[in-house]
Amino acid sequence: MLINTGRPVTMAPRAMVVSAHALASEAGVAILQAGGHAVDAAIATSAALAVLYPHMTGVGGDAFWLIHDGATGAISYLNAAGQAAASASMEWFQAAGMDAVPLRGVLPATLTVPGAVDGWCTAHDRFGRLPLARVLAAAAGYARDGFPVTARLAHHIGACAGDHVFNGAAATIFLPAGAPPMPGTRLTNPALAATLEGIGEGGRQAFYEGPIAAALTRFSATEGGFFAEDDFAAQHSYWGKPLSGQYRGVTIYETPPPTQGFAVLEMLNLLEGFDIGSWRHLGVDHVHHLVQAKQIAYNDRDRLLADPRFATVPVEQLLHPDYALSRRSLLDSARAIPWDQVPSYGSLNGNTVFTGVVDDEGNAVALIQSLYGIFGSGVVADGTGIVLQNRSAYFSLDPEHPNHLEAGKRPAHTLIASMAKRDSRLWQVLGCMGADGQPQIHVQAYINLIDFGLDIQQAVEAPRWLSGRFALGEPRDLLNIEGRFDTDTLNALEGRGHQLNRWPAFEELAGHCHGITLDPVSNIRLGGADPRSDGAAIGY
Repeated sequence: MLINTGRPVTMAPRAMVVSAHALASEAGVAILQAGGHAVDAAIATSAALAVLYPHMTGVGGDAFWLIHDGATGAISYLNAAGQAAASASMEWFQAAGMDAVPLRGVLPATLTVPGAVDGWCTAHDRFGRLPLARVLAAAAGYARDGFPVTARLAHHIGACAGDHVFNGAAATIFLPAGAPPMPGTRLTNPALAATLEGIGEGGRQAFYEGPIAAALTRFSATEGGFFAEDDFAAQHSYWGKPLSGQYRGVTIYETPPPTQGFAVLEMLNLLEGFDIGSWRHLGVDHVHHLVQAKQIAYNDRDRLLADPRFATVPVEQLLHPDYALSRRSLLDSARAIPWDQVPSYGSLNGNTVFTGVVDDEGNAVALIQSLYGIFGSGVVADGTGIVLQNRSAYFSLDPEHPNHLEAGKRPAHTLIASMAKRDSRLWQVLGCMGADGQPQIHVQAYINLIDFGLDIQQAVEAPRWLSGRFALGEPRDLLNIEGRFDTDTLNALEGRGHQLNRWPAFEELAGHCHGITLDPVSNIRLGGADPRSDGAAIGY
């Protein structure tokens, strides 16, 4: 099927940055042009997004990194997820009569410590070339001097205001005149500018052992939250190895547990047994088989995903070819698998930003950072400008589940980032937003690239589907599908037993996906930015 893209693939001879906001991508490119490493540019872009895209990411969130060394070809993984406070316990919630961690408010805001800033500092300590203050300067400038509100941001502020999500400090920032700002309005967050400048001057210590940590813990104590100063001092990122798997000769790397990256590789293992490239692109066989693979992989994910420092996650078994062969027998080419045969329980609600960078030395970063829900917990800590995440709502309060809440534990994460190599050379940097939709989007993008030969802009812009529900009351196996699929495909999917929710074209709920391809012949950087976002791929 011909994909008529709204924009051509972006091409640059030396370096490329892609993200969900054009000004953030531009901030990263400026750092590369000043002599920064890909890691410097990723931090600059991520920090700018924390200001420009505050509904989806922030200083108060978590992050995961994949970092490619251009000299050696090695890919490192960095876990910058926040861990639960020492005072956290399931018994506290049970005594309060709760059977789940709330999605909004002070409780999820303070149950886990923000991890992203420690990740910035840890990655910068190993790879950074420019001073951290220089790297964070653009973000601090946008927070201090203001930035134009996009239509998307205005919409999400209005929706949260209508649902009374914001606490007082958050409302002061995002409802500056007592009402949601109009698109094009200049929005400022001077307290966040001071926070970013403090991190630039003092690094990790300023955030986790200095005045910022003190302000956050005072706020927690005043509001009846969980974290204390010792929890901030104890928060540290850690290095590890990414997961990897083969798909049609391409080596695909994903972030390991506590992220859901193994679901991407498991889905691709299930699908490699089919001649997908012989099917009509975006036709019924193409969509149907991917949806079936999703259901099978998510059944494993929801039963087993947890913090590997607290629970055994049998990744080697799940990614073994023999396991794919046994599970492939569940996949019915003629009919949708009944949900109760391979149940999964996640929600497609959640928001994230992805930053992809490739510099002129072949160093590359795939960085995923998030607050989890729109505006996270909806809570800003007084005097800091920091929107605190609600990632802790992903903890289970079932003591039998490996993802149950424990002090010092990281919750299971929907965040994933990806890279891919062809012939042992870096070929792809890829990531997306979309909570439980992220593995589905990774697989759709990789199959567009590998099986159908699309370029990266076509791959991320192509019509998309997401299997699962966004809200209670919807079927768990609902197939949400964009309107650009042809009518014959939609009717045929219904004929195979899929329950369709027909979205309009370019539905933002289908997620933002971005990527950078390194052309194996010319080494030109090819960037693709999702038009469902405010993003751009920018290079030089």
